[in-house]
Amino acid sequence: MLNFDTIIGARDAIRLKKISAVELTQQAIARIEAVDGRVRAFNSTCAQRALEQARLVDQGRRGGELAGVPIAVKDNLCTTFGTTTCSSKMLENFHSPYDATVIQKLESAGAVIVGKTNLDEFAMGSSTENSAFGSTRNPWNLNCVPGGSSGGSAAALASGACCGSIGSDTGGSIRQPAALCGVVGLKPTYGRISRYGLVAFASSLDQIGPFGWTVGDAALLLKVMSGHDPKDSTSVPHPVPDYPAEIDRPIKGLRIGVAKEFELTAGMDPHVSSAVDEAMKVYQRMGAQRVDVSLPHTEYGIAAYYVIAPCEASSNLARYDGIHYGHRTKKPVNDIIDLVSHSRAEGFGDEVKRRIMIGTYALSSGYYDAYYVRALQVRTLIKRDFDQAFNQCDVILSATSPTAAFAAGEKTADPLQMYLCDVFTVTCNIAGIAGISLPCGFTPGDQPLPIGLQLLGPTFGEETLLRAARMYESATDWHQRRPALK
Repeated sequence: MLNFDTIIGARDAIRLKKISAVELTQQAIARIEAVDGRVRAFNSTCAQRALEQARLVDQGRRGGELAGVPIAVKDNLCTTFGTTTCSSKMLENFHSPYDATVIQKLESAGAVIVGKTNLDEFAMGSSTENSAFGSTRNPWNLNCVPGGSSGGSAAALASGACCGSIGSDTGGSIRQPAALCGVVGLKPTYGRISRYGLVAFASSLDQIGPFGWTVGDAALLLKVMSGHDPKDSTSVPHPVPDYPAEIDRPIKGLRIGVAKEFELTAGMDPHVSSAVDEAMKVYQRMGAQRVDVSLPHTEYGIAAYYVIAPCEASSNLARYDGIHYGHRTKKPVNDIIDLVSHSRAEGFGDEVKRRIMIGTYALSSGYYDAYYVRALQVRTLIKRDFDQAFNQCDVILSATSPTAAFAAGEKTADPLQMYLCDVFTVTCNIAGIAGISLPCGFTPGDQPLPIGLQLLGPTFGEETLLRAARMYESATDWHQRRPALK
């Protein structure tokens, strides 16, 4: 692990000259070389560039709130350095001509980007097994998955290869891998962080967010990345609070909502239920009040999500035809239909093809109203449920995932079982609200696996959400545990 593995710890150590930015970057590069052959969190690294950026920090020519801190970014964020592959053969050799806005913001704050992390192809999946470049493994147990689709970013952090990382969350793709890898993951309100330069999956659901070992780390990354961006039409011109400044101020009379619909979820691991119940008791001992709330349309969340997301994916991925963008077949073809068909068949993996077909079908004539329009109507009802619930409480508490990390290959043959991993997370994206996952326990056994606690907050309620999460973190030590990965 790094000598200073949290973002705030690393930043302060560099400021106090306990370690140089170059030394910390060298540690990160050495750690990647030592463990990533087994974890496979990274699609690519940029060691030479990272060392050059770190050297500028040590020379006083680069500064900011993240000066010298090693950060990993998900490989669906465009960068002018290296490739941006989305873990797909379709974009295997794509070199972006521009940087995503979040990349610009991170580097303006002095962050040292050490590499780009693996993901489920085009961010479609819950286990990071759908990558064209091999599956990522969980640093707590290399026989298990790290979650997905941002599993590479979560595993890179958990393996000690960086101090923080960036992912994207379309239906739980930051929070679920954060839970399975024992780190903190935050999905901000839709529109809080610019999506300019994020390769689109489902444009009305996608949101970029941070991973860190602590809530404070997530708060600092959120502050750096947030803000209005005229390049993104969905970016909201909403004031950005100083999240880290307020985070340690407990919320007096915190009202925590518990939705009966989340408690009745089938397939819930009893160890997960027990850990989440204990987390609620910790809050109550700190003076928080439990409020029973109802989210009556939760049961339709998975069905609505797996109509809306594939429909938008079908539209967004239509551009990858081997002519305008992406992989082009080398097979002999007779006409343009052959060219497009062979290029897309070769370039896309099975899960991406499955979702494109679902989306294309749902958008087709005669089915559009029956599926897509109805899913959008359910979306409105789910958003209304949350609005009403937040009139009664400040945050809503649940498990992040119904189980801890599962064995690699366990669910790949059954897409429906994989989709059900998102049961607690998808409604947050459907409603466009904020959510955070933080460690709240471990499973028993010889190789304990992390369990994640999810807190959901209202639109642009990240400040309250982070303070509530920090309250629990300050009363427990789960966030201090690290995997025994040599």
